[in-house]
Amino acid sequence: MSFTITTSVHDDFTLIEDNNPDKIYEQFDQLRSKCPVAHTSQTGGFWLLTRYDDVKRAASDTDTFISSVKAVIPSDPRGIRRPPLNTDPPAHTPYRTALDRTLKPARLKRLAPILERHAQREFDALLKAKNVDDQDDGNESQTCQIDISAQFGASFAAWVEVAWLNLEDEIAPVLASTAAKWVNAWRQQNAAETSAHSAQLYDLARELFANRKKSNRDPEMDPASSLLLEVGPDGRPLDDELLIGALRQSLVVGMVAPPILLGDICAHLSRDRGLQAQLRADPALIPAAVEEFIRLYVPYRGFCRTPKHDIDLHGRTIPAGQPVTMTYAAANRDPEVFENPNSFILNRENISSHLGFGRGRHRCAGMPLARMALQIALRVILQRTDDFEVNGTLEYAAMPEMGITSCPLRAVPARSR
Repeated sequence: MSFTITTSVHDDFTLIEDNNPDKIYEQFDQLRSKCPVAHTSQTGGFWLLTRYDDVKRAASDTDTFISSVKAVIPSDPRGIRRPPLNTDPPAHTPYRTALDRTLKPARLKRLAPILERHAQREFDALLKAKNVDDQDDGNESQTCQIDISAQFGASFAAWVEVAWLNLEDEIAPVLASTAAKWVNAWRQQNAAETSAHSAQLYDLARELFANRKKSNRDPEMDPASSLLLEVGPDGRPLDDELLIGALRQSLVVGMVAPPILLGDICAHLSRDRGLQAQLRADPALIPAAVEEFIRLYVPYRGFCRTPKHDIDLHGRTIPAGQPVTMTYAAANRDPEVFENPNSFILNRENISSHLGFGRGRHRCAGMPLARMALQIALRVILQRTDDFEVNGTLEYAAMPEMGITSCPLRAVPARSR
């Protein structure tokens, strides 16, 4: 990989063509130390921030750095904007208030056993479906081949969405398949394919909206009903199409990151068998481990804001109206903030400082649900196996994400079950 700092605003860096995160992190490290405010003309042109303090400040200052112009890079190839991701306060506030209402501790407590059952059922089905017999020193041992990202991660993420949104069970496999096709089309910037799969997701959102408009539910237990309760800054009911757009956004908001994170986590534990055994033996360590995994493998590199006025930073000027990418993945490995940033450190002292869920008003609305779901998923994987290791070729996400999208594992089912 070459790295050159030039005087031209368009030539600070070139995006790494290989989506292997190791190479991307290497570029982040070089930019952080040599060119912390960098620009590229690729994908329409954008600025890149790699230092923790700069990324945190931009994410937190929603008065200066707005989301309504562009929220991710590359952005939707059709130019479509949906609330709450692509809105700014005060228009953003009622949507965020409605979603936050459905993610309080009491709701999560009710969802936890439901998600546990979904995770157990989905993982057990894969163990049974992928059994193969291996010979190990003459002793026959049963192992399984599972893609923890594309199979278990995608299916479990769909069940999390179904449980949170109170959808019918038969929607889960449809959502898993459609969301995967949609996000792949987005990554490839294929407008026609993106539109086709997005239309299917909109159909689900419209059906859900129509149902709740006829038969409202407890707004603290149902996102669609909670959205219908809100009013805009003018005191009038929110526009139906915008509400449907918010539900459409909600349908996929949790479908992208969890499968990637589960792939990264299991690949890491495949390399560190001691940690894998430690977490399997002491599940009480899993919440702390998940938090460090989120810091280490935050799956986004392309979240974006647009400054309302010129920004002077580290001797450079970012002009108003030009998109700025807040690379949470780079910020979470800033050595000025996190000691030994590329290493997994269980119970890291300042782990609460990580930016895995963003910051400010646009911090991930589903953060408490995502944390709980990842902990449940990892606990089930460890409970249901005695050992696992990567057994196949890893595949990686393209922008705006980064991380593993296909993680084939050779797993040994738990003998105690």
